[in-house]
Amino acid sequence: MENYLVMKVTFLGTGTSMGVPIIGCKCEICQSQNPKDQRFRSSVLVSVDNKNFIVDTGPDFRMQCLKNHVQHIDAVLITHIHRDHIAGLDDIRPFCYQQKAFIPVYGSEYVCQRLERDFSYCFGENRYPGVPDIELHRIDDQPFEVLGVKVVPIIVMHAKMKVDAYRFDNFTYITDASFISEESVKKIEGTEYLVVNALRKEPHPSHFTLQQALDLISRINPKHAWITHVGHTLGFYDEVQASLPENVTLAYDGLQVEF
Repeated sequence: MENYLVMKVTFLGTGTSMGVPIIGCKCEICQSQNPKDQRFRSSVLVSVDNKNFIVDTGPDFRMQCLKNHVQHIDAVLITHIHRDHIAGLDDIRPFCYQQKAFIPVYGSEYVCQRLERDFSYCFGENRYPGVPDIELHRIDDQPFEVLGVKVVPIIVMHAKMKVDAYRFDNFTYITDASFISEESVKKIEGTEYLVVNALRKEPHPSHFTLQQALDLISRINPKHAWITHVGHTLGFYDEVQASLPENVTLAYDGLQVEF
């Protein structure tokens, strides 16, 4: 029997690119008073061996940290360069200041190039005082270590864009996927705890539908799986949750799980 790492996962955000409710939308979901129907942009905190890893820093990142009482960050992993996943990177500043250290940020070559462009004031010899202290680490499709913790990047397709899913031991986090190759599925196999995106029930060009996500979950057969990156058309939380298999949970903001 394998000895897996003990970890806690906090869902900082579980919504799609515009969040839920969407500004100006009058649909029943966006008007719902159930907190589980209200979603920040997707991000997750993985805590293992007293280290905190953030996957994606979207535009809601500051409020996500405040609401979930995040006290320190040891590393940031970026899945891809869409604004709903990187726009809040500047808000690691207080962590840099309090920890008196550069924070390592991991991403593909393309991700790092975009961060260097979009947050150019953080890099170079003449950095403005008080900017985030970011230490970029370029990754490819090979496993790497973050502060002694092994991470396996898994390439998934977001329409025609490559996105990095990340596997920490027996936990895999997949966001913004519409297709996963057989090679990548093999890297996911054996995962006991799985997070996967499902935007809505109807087909979408760059995101899994709920059924496609459930099909992947069925194939991987984890002990438990959670659905994230949810849009407002998927339905009310309580109704969708009641329709899911026993080992699948519709994630919601602030949900914490330990395994």
